[in-house]
Amino acid sequence: MSTSTTHVVRPAGAGHETLNVLLLCLLILAIASSVVAWRGVSHEPEPVAGNQLDARRDLSAAEQGIYADLHVTLDEIRLLRAEQHTLPTPQNLADEGFAPFAQDASSVSRGGHAWQLLADSAYFGLSQTTTVAGSFVMLLSADDQAAPNIWLNRDASLQAPTELTDAALSAAGWKQIVAQYDAGVTREHRH
Repeated sequence: MSTSTTHVVRPAGAGHETLNVLLLCLLILAIASSVVAWRGVSHEPEPVAGNQLDARRDLSAAEQGIYADLHVTLDEIRLLRAEQHTLPTPQNLADEGFAPFAQDASSVSRGGHAWQLLADSAYFGLSQTTTVAGSFVMLLSADDQAAPNIWLNRDASLQAPTELTDAALSAAGWKQIVAQYDAGVTREHRH
């Protein structure tokens, strides 16, 4: 007679497999964290000159909106100047509905600027509410490819500038608005 032998095989515990998977996950996270820390670059914003303001960091939301509107409307101003051989008046731009010259709810909430043409080479927007947004000057050059030269002054008792040079505006307390496009704004791909 043969005696039968029974072998009892116990199942491998799920605890060991779970522990191994968790350790593998921790290892992957540790490697990924070290790669990010090793390859990461700190992007400190470049400081601007004392007579300048950074368009992203130093302007209020209302001022950023007016600044963006001036940039967008600049193309239309240049087209109208080419057609008419003179700069359009702020009233003409308002009649066409171009922001920030048009008097609508948006312009009122952004400081209610009163716009005027200065010396047939600049637009001056006097803020009615300087606590919301300061006053603007946009200098235009004859070069249609040149970026606009936009200045801001938050003084409540401001008059239209008489001399429209960078040095004169700076001396009168105006600050030039500059837009910096660094790695904080756009992603840099190095291959």
